[in-house]
Order: sequence, then C-alpha cells, then structure tokens
Amino acid sequence: MAAIAMSRPLPPHRASTGMSSMGSAISLDVDIDEIDGQPAQSLPHTPSPMPIPNKHIPVCPPGPPVASTTPSPSPPPSEPDRAQQSLLFPPDDYLRMQSGDLSLYSINPAGVAAALDYIASQPLPDPSLVFPWLHGIHPSNLMQQAFFSQRRRVMRKTPRCIRGLTVVKADGQLGRARLKGAIAPEEIMQTCTEPKFIDADPKEGFSVRNFHIQTAKTAATSDIIVYGDDEAAVRQLGWEIAAAQDSWRTKYSEPASPLPKYNTFICVADFSEFEESHPQIVSVDSDGQVTGNVINFFHQERKEMYAMTVASEISHNVWLGPTPDPDSGDEDAYNILIECSDMGHLNPRLLRSLAETDTSSRKIYLDFPSSGTVLPPTWSQIEADAILESCKWIYHLANGTTPSKPTSPIDDLSGDTDMYSLTDELSAAPSPRERKILIHCADGYTESTMLGLAYYSYSHGIPIHNAWLSMHTTKQRNFFAYQTDVALLTALAPRLMSESPMNADKDVETIATLVHSQPRWFSLLDGSLPSRVLDYMYLGNLTHANNPELLKALGITQILSVGEMATWREQSLEEWGEDNLCVVQGVQDNGIDPLTHEFARCLEFIERGRKKGTATLVHCRVGVSRSATICIAEVMRSMKLPLPQAYCFVRARRLNVIIQPHLRFAYELLKWEESIKQQDVANNGAGVKRELEWGEIAREVALMNQPYVR
Repeated sequence: MAAIAMSRPLPPHRASTGMSSMGSAISLDVDIDEIDGQPAQSLPHTPSPMPIPNKHIPVCPPGPPVASTTPSPSPPPSEPDRAQQSLLFPPDDYLRMQSGDLSLYSINPAGVAAALDYIASQPLPDPSLVFPWLHGIHPSNLMQQAFFSQRRRVMRKTPRCIRGLTVVKADGQLGRARLKGAIAPEEIMQTCTEPKFIDADPKEGFSVRNFHIQTAKTAATSDIIVYGDDEAAVRQLGWEIAAAQDSWRTKYSEPASPLPKYNTFICVADFSEFEESHPQIVSVDSDGQVTGNVINFFHQERKEMYAMTVASEISHNVWLGPTPDPDSGDEDAYNILIECSDMGHLNPRLLRSLAETDTSSRKIYLDFPSSGTVLPPTWSQIEADAILESCKWIYHLANGTTPSKPTSPIDDLSGDTDMYSLTDELSAAPSPRERKILIHCADGYTESTMLGLAYYSYSHGIPIHNAWLSMHTTKQRNFFAYQTDVALLTALAPRLMSESPMNADKDVETIATLVHSQPRWFSLLDGSLPSRVLDYMYLGNLTHANNPELLKALGITQILSVGEMATWREQSLEEWGEDNLCVVQGVQDNGIDPLTHEFARCLEFIERGRKKGTATLVHCRVGVSRSATICIAEVMRSMKLPLPQAYCFVRARRLNVIIQPHLRFAYELLKWEESIKQQDVANNGAGVKRELEWGEIAREVALMNQPYVR
C-alpha cells in the first residue's frame, strides 16, 4: 500500500523519564520548550501546591530552525501608536506627593476597584506588537536571539502600547488580605541598595514558555498600586517602586521613541474596607480564607479534576473514583476502600479473609500497587496470581458470594505480617453479604487504572481490549494506562477470562478465541487513549492520529491535524474520507507562528462533527500545545468560559500530561476571549471584561507547573 507523506520527518516521542532537567540549559533542537533555567524569583511567596501524581511536562519541539519566508501579520495601522487606556493615567485626579523628581499618588479602595474593573475591559495590544519581547530576549542570550533572528523576527524593543496595572502587597504576605492579582515586592524588585526592577529576561537557554518572567515584565510596563496595613511600609515601598520606574524608563527609553511614563499609587486604607465595599476584588480575606470571588488556578484544576473523575459504579457494588476528602463524608458510602499507590501491596489473602467474615461494624481500608509498578518482564508468577486472586475476592465481596471451590492461599507479598492483625478482630459471619467497594487514588484515574481494568475484565467476563474500550465508552470513565499495563493485562487476559464467573458456561476453546481475537488498534496502543475534552472533541498526539481503528472504535470519525500530518495507508485514507480530515499547515510550536487566524476554520470543522453526532480528534505532535490551544478555544466558545476557566478545564482532562501552550498561544487565547465577548456585546449587550490580566494568568500557570519541574 502507498503511504501518505508526512509534512516533515518526525523523531519518536520521548518518554517523560528521558526528559532533561527543567532547570538546565536547553539546546535549539532538543527539549526546546522546557521552562528556562532561571530561578523562579517571581514566585517566592506562594508555596508550591502538591502536584497531581504522575503528571509530567512533555517536550514540544519548535520545528526546523530555517528562516521563515512568511511575513508576520501586520497590526492595524493605528495600533502601534495607541496605548491601553487606564483610569490612572493621567493621574491628575489623585493627590500627589513629591520627593525630588519622584512622585507618588494616593488612591482609596473605591479607586483601586474602579481601576481594576476598567483595565479588565481594555483591549490588549495585538500579539505582533508584544512578541517576541514577552518571550524575554536578554542581550547576553545568544541562543534566544539566534532563534528569533533565524526566523526573521526583529528584536523588538519595549512596546509603547502597553499600560497595565500591577497591585503589590507591601508586606508580601499573600496568604491573607490579598487583592485580585496582588503580588509580593520581591517578585518585581531587586534586592540591592538602589531600587530597581528585576531584569527577568533569561541570560541563557531558550524557551518560549517563560511564564515565570511575565510578572516582572508586565510590572515594568504598568502603573503600580501598593497597599497594606503598615502605612510607613507602604509609603517606603511606594517611593522605591517610583524610583525603579524612573530608572527603568531612563534605561530603555530612546529620544526618537520615548516610553510612556508609568506611575506609582499607594493605598493605606484598612483592608476591611475592601472586604465590606469591594468584595469582588478580594481574593483572600483577612482571615486567610480563599473567597472564591477571584479564580485560583490550583483550586479550579482540582474542581475540574473532581468533576471529571467523580466516583461511578463500573460493576455491581464496585466504584472507581478519587480518594475521598476526609471531611466530605464521601467515604461513608462504602464498606471497603482500596487505595492504589506506589507504596501499595498485593495482599489477596486479606481480601479473602474479609469475604469470609462479617465487617458490618467497621470500615476497611486496604491498599494495592499503582498502575505501571508491576513491570514486565520481571513480574513473578506470585504477582500474577495475586492480581487474579484480588479480582476474585473483590468480586465475592461485592456480590456476597463464595467461590465454588476452595482456593489455595497465596503468601503475603508485602512481607508485613502486621497486615493480618485486622482479621483477628473480625467475627465470623453466618452468611456472606454484599459490600460496597471503592477503588481509588489521588487523581481518580492514574494509579487505579490497572486494577480497574483487570477487575472490569474479570467481573464482566470480557477480553482486555473490550474492557479498555467499554470502560471509556460505556462507563464513561477517563483513565490513563502505561505501556507496561498493556503488557501485564494482555498476559493476564486468558486467566481473567477463564476464571471469571461470567464465563463459567464457556469452554476453553471459546474463551481462547475471545482472548486472541485482539483488534489491530490494541496492538498499536501505548496504554493511553486520546483525552476526551468534550463528548464531541478529543485531544491527542500523533500516535493516536496514526491509529484510525482506535479512533473509530471510540466514535471519532473526524481528525483535525494542527501543524503535523499522520502517516496512513492510502486505503485507510480512502475509507476514512478526505472530507473528514482537516489540516492546519505552517504552524510550528516556536512562539512565532500565529494560530488565531485558524481558529474559525478549526472550530467550524469541530462544530460540523458535533452536528453530525460524531467526535473529532484534535492533535499535533505531542498533544499539549498547538492542539491544546484549539481545544481551549473551542471550550471558550461553546461553554462561554473565560480563558482561566477553560485552561483549567482542558488541563484537567488531558489526564496525566500537562498541556503546554506557549506564551504567544496563551496570549492569543486571551485576545480570543475579547473577540468572543465582543460578539456577546453585539448579541445581548454583555460587557467585555477579562477575568484575569495577562501577568496574573502567566503567574498562575508558572505556579501550577512548578511542582512538576524536574
């Protein structure tokens, strides 16, 4: 068969374990999109959140380093000379304090709230006016300069079109009394004798994902409001920032192209006035409680994760879901909770003892090894036996039955004899009874997938490949498995089928036929399915795109390829139908190529699939940047969500892979939010207002990614 040509050669996808450290220098052709090795000086006062287990940041190659012959899109003629408008400029309506050549202005809480509200409704500058400047181009960083110059992108000086608004809490304690977007002084100020802004541009390495420098870069092009309880500290910091603004303007301004003058304001009102009169801009109250009035990416991601993985019944009396919050009372619905983790043990003997005794008076907590921890080819027969026995006794516990014939006990694999002390306290039951069982892990899917699939196959008496498909489609569970899980469960498949109570009436030959009738898509499976973002839209990588049989099995009959093309046999292409393929060409993951101009075509294609009652796979190479950007844009459009919420929605549903739209794509999505809301204005009179500003969005993304940096 002839093959459809690729747009360019593609090296094999590198596993996360092969990634170089995020803090190391990065070469132009390897690991190019990893976070730059600068110390995260912009994030000192917010503790790193606990990472979701097993998530990792993948590598996104930026494309060939040849010079682009396509000119960058021209901004509107009036755009270069038009700066963002602000209630704080000119500052004529505010009380002015003078010290030499420096000035401070006094502002009250009502003025702060009004200024934040106004800036949220101002259009952002066109991306072509602020990039590649926002990427961070240090004079000493030859790698960064070479990358952009090779692509004929001029080294833009500081844009004159930006006038943002930065809020600084004088004491830097952001765990309480925090206003919307507020940052600590150390995130923008150098610790030296002379007040200066941080020179955030990385001096070495290359990255188009320098989210951690955006706070400092945007502060230097903003009016700044300083607030706090200590009036003397607020005034002192105000004068230091005013001096830093003056020094920065002197350094970067040119006679022929002077930079705007940015000003510093101070607010010394009691924080209770914000809480009482302007609660909409209070992120954390004076008692340290998150108000929910301002989106917090960390909490929003957890909210979306819970909504996606909320416990559901996969077989009679057996549920899969996230580990219950101890204070929620969710665990009260279950008699037995089995936690899957890297520290879990194979212990079927304890499960058997529970099936033979009455535990009505107490709740039982057990553990089990995580997905991906029983590795081929080193697993032992004892481990295989233990997995089978575990499935068997979970079945009997859930159904209140006993095995038809005695089962030989299996030695405790953990070697921890204390695990059996529980059985000594259990009284004999006169007859078996049904128990409700929750198989759970921290994120609700990653670590529990292997046991969930094994039990689903056993309890339903179906082959592993059918379990893989049915768990996702029939039971609507999103899960992530590893290549090792595919090998392990494939090896166990004959016994899972033959020992299943559902196959008691089937002969050996019938079961063998079912086991070996493995479809071609399963042989190409690396463990993971494409990620279901919406019922009609999946996000995946090039491997998923090269497995059309899998896509059809999932109900996906359209493919949107963003910047990459799959290699298909000509016959497969004919069977699929060219009308069901849409290709976006000439967009590399390089921080330069724009994607906004493709949004309309891509979303129309996705919408066409939705109306036909089918799903569309959106993919690039890795499935985290270009294709993720398209998926976020569709979520924003269809669900009417602002960028922060849509970002967290898609991030949670990409399962254990962290989406990584680069800076320019993220900025383009924020501009896309403007265009959507402008349409709403035309349709229903709704106002155009961003939920968060660019600097705060970038800061939140950097904080979310920080725990995964290796």
